[in-house]
Formats: sequence, C-alpha cells, structure tokens
Amino acid sequence: MAAPMTWKRLVFSAYTPAFSWVFTSVTDRFFRTHERRRGSTVLLLAPLLAEADSGPLASSRPPGFTGVEGLHSRFQWMADHVPAFRVPGGRIRILHSPDEFYQTMKARIKTAKSRVVMASLYLGTGPLEQDLVDCVEEALEHSQEDHVPDLKMSFLLDYTRGSRGKHNSRTMLLPLLQRFPEQMRVSLYHTPDLRGLLRLLVPERFNETIGVQHIKAYLFDNSLIISGANLSDSYFTNRQDRYVLLEDCEEVADFLAELVGVVGDVSLQLQPDNSVHMIEGMVHPYKGNRAEFSASAQRRIMEVVNTARVRQSMLEAECSDILDSDRMVPNDTWIFPLMQMKPLGIHLDEQVTQRLLIEPGGDSVVYLTSGYFNLTRTYMQLVLGAAADYRILMASPEVNGFFGAKGVAGAIPEAYVHLARQFYNKVCQLGQQSHVHLHEYHRPNWTFHAKGLWYYVGGSDRPCLTLIGSPNFGYRSVHRDLEAQIAIVTENEELQLQLQQEQEVLYQSSTQVSNSTFNQPDRHVKLWVQLVTPLIKNFF
Repeated sequence: MAAPMTWKRLVFSAYTPAFSWVFTSVTDRFFRTHERRRGSTVLLLAPLLAEADSGPLASSRPPGFTGVEGLHSRFQWMADHVPAFRVPGGRIRILHSPDEFYQTMKARIKTAKSRVVMASLYLGTGPLEQDLVDCVEEALEHSQEDHVPDLKMSFLLDYTRGSRGKHNSRTMLLPLLQRFPEQMRVSLYHTPDLRGLLRLLVPERFNETIGVQHIKAYLFDNSLIISGANLSDSYFTNRQDRYVLLEDCEEVADFLAELVGVVGDVSLQLQPDNSVHMIEGMVHPYKGNRAEFSASAQRRIMEVVNTARVRQSMLEAECSDILDSDRMVPNDTWIFPLMQMKPLGIHLDEQVTQRLLIEPGGDSVVYLTSGYFNLTRTYMQLVLGAAADYRILMASPEVNGFFGAKGVAGAIPEAYVHLARQFYNKVCQLGQQSHVHLHEYHRPNWTFHAKGLWYYVGGSDRPCLTLIGSPNFGYRSVHRDLEAQIAIVTENEELQLQLQQEQEVLYQSSTQVSNSTFNQPDRHVKLWVQLVTPLIKNFF
C-alpha cells in the first residue's frame, strides 16, 4: 500500500497546470480511441501553451458619429449575435459595496414568490453563507404555508470547486434538498475537459484550473443581479467587485433563468444523499463521448439564445412601427447578454468584446478593469492598436486574491506583476504611453475582483456603454470557463451618471503605473516565477 501512495504523491507534487495538455492528450486517446479526432479533448483544450493570433476585426464605426444620439443604431450589430432587450434605464441600479450586494440578495430571497436562481462558482461555508442559506430555507417554509408551494429554488455551481473539502457547497445545500426535494434543485457543472487519467491524477484545487462554471447571476422573480462576485464571505465584506440590479425586467430575467436552466440540465444533479447523477438522456460530461457532450450542450444553449434573439428582433420591429406612428418615447436602454463557453463551442462574448475593443474612435475613452489582468494576445493587440485612450485598472499585489496564499499559489501575485510589466513594456516599445495607461488598485485590508469596462464616446463626460459580469478578458475566460456578462447600452442620463460614479470611485483608489512602479521592492519577481509564468499563464 505504501508504494502506490508514494507514487501518487510524487505525481501530485510534480503536477503543474502545464502538464494537463500531456495528460489529456494521452488519456483521451487511451480511453476514447473510438471518438473522432476532431472531438478529442486535446484539440478542444489546445492551444494550452500558446495562442493563435486572431486578425483584428474591422470596425463599422459610422463616420462623423458624435454624442449619444443614435446609440441604438450604433450598437445594433450586437443583436446579430445575441438577444437585445429594450428596458427603461430607471429600472437599473448600480450596487456599490459587498454588503449592499449581500443584503440585497437576502432581502430578495425572502420576498421571492415564484423563483430564485443562483449561478455562481461556489457557495462558501462560513456564517454569512449559512445566513444566506437560512434565508432560502425561510422563503421555502413560507411558500409551503400557502399549501400550493410555487416557489422554486435553483443553484448552479461548479462541481470541482463546489466539492472541495469535506465541508463544501454541496454539504451546505444538502439539508434544503432533503427538506424540499420538490422545490430545490442543485446542479453541479463539470467541465468535459477534466476526464480520464487527468481527472484521476490531478488533485483538488489544481483540477479547477482545467475549467469551471464561472457565471455569476442571481435572479429573484423578475429582478436579477449580474456580477462578478461569488457566494462567499469575502465577497460579502471586503472584496471589491461590481454589481448591477435590474428591477422588474421580466424578459431579461426569463432569458437568464432559461440559460442557467439548460446549463443545469447538462450538469450533474445533486441528490439528498450527496450523490450526483445526470438527467436521463443527457450525455455524461467526463464518462460520455467528449464531442457528443459538447455538441448536445451547445445545441441546447444556442437554441435558447437564438429563440430569444429572433423573438426580441420581432418585438423590436413591432415597437419601431408603433414609435413611428404614435411618436411615443421609447425605452432608453438595451441589454445584450453575452455568453462565452469555448469548451462547448460558444464564443459570443469573445466576438462582441473584440469588436468593442476597436469600436471607439480617437476621441473616446475606455476604462477597462480586471481582477486578474492577463489579456489574451488578441485582446492585447486590439488595445495596443486602438485609436481610443485606454485606462486599465488591475489589482496591486497586496489586493490580489492570492496574496499571502500558502504554497505555489502564493507566487501568483508575482506572476501577475510579471505579466503587467511585460504589457507595460509593450506599451512603451510602441510609444503608446499617451493612449494606454495602467492603474493599480490599492485599499488596505481589501482584495480586488472588479471586471468589465466603461465606454465614453467622444464629446461625452458619461459612459454610454458598460460590460459587467464574470469574464476577466484573459485566456481562462475566453477558452476554459463558462462565462456570462451583459452589455448595457443606455441613453438614460441618470443611469449614465451611476456608471460614471461607479467607475470614478474604483479609479480613485488607484495609482497610475510608471516604470518606477516595477522597481519597487514589492514588485520583485523571482526568477523561477518569470520562467514558469509563460507555461502556466493560460490556467489563471
């Protein structure tokens, strides 16, 4: 018994994410030799250590465009990819703090009548998370007092992250599953890329680098919160993120609920005894055929997207006819939901984001932020070649979520410093210092997890567009994880003011990066970190 354990520890100690390509390639052929080559895991994971350059997308920026007039026509091209929902801007509110996010969720859960949908990477196990679970229990209890309980609770979490340790997301939710089996659903998404020998050998925590369910959407009846925050205590207290509340937006809520529902359908279903199984007729994510799983999941998800896109297009045409005849004042804001699920062959967010990065003209300003600054090569090229000014906000080492972590994870902040310095050097080499500015977020005893962008068209002192949701603009977001965010395009001046204030508050806690920044003692990057970063940067 001792020999196998020693061998296994040796494998675990030698494991780095860079080896997953080798494991996946070998094991996928060994266990699935009957699969078609184009459906193999190695092809869907590759390239792991290098990215293919994508050519810049052509911009269709209308010549002579100024001001906020005609925003809908300017960004209508997004509706060619995803549904476009027209809503009143007055129904959208920016939340500003982790506590406001937490208290709003608890209040909405308690008052929900028909549905609560919670999509997150994981649910934590501390007192604050337990208080949230207690709110769910209270709401379910109240619903049963009506004798015809209509309230349905649905959680979509990641399998690997949600199963980490003995006390985890699953054990937190099991009591609710046992008490309310007809009203409670817990789906655990498992990436199809973690399979075969790779799944057997890669230990906990490391297995999460292969790919996770990363969508963060919280829905209460017809209202919802889109965020980058997870359901964990730090995200409720001192981890800065972004959060937008859409009030009484039934069509948007229906779409998000249906999207999360179909992802849940292709996920493992948690049972009251803590076992998991697939819904009958669904392809298993790591035991079934890799190509069949992805094709089936893609078909179901894109059916939801395309059905909504066609429906909203028809409604928009009807709305335009009414406006032309009655000269009514239209709703002034548009919501475009963007999904990125590359393991399933879905890359809508990537398509839209690429075009948005080159959309702004030379008189525009784009504020872009990421909790983990690690731009893909394509995004980097688009930013460096864009005409607009870019102000990029990232975490300083001390507010990085991995700062002070034990083991290899403790070196991750250094890896991000190394990546930031490489990007800054490229900015200087291209003479783009006047157009591309890097900022570092600082806040004592806080960590930084905000992501997204704000787009100021030329001549305007308020943003007309924002991206908000789960993606970090990095390799993981584009190629590995399931991501979702929304693009908000608005002519509503009050909402534009809210977005401006949100952006300004975040940047007020930052300092601009210069060459001297990287000469500070706390920016020293060990040689081994510099050598390893190119091998592992596609995993974080």
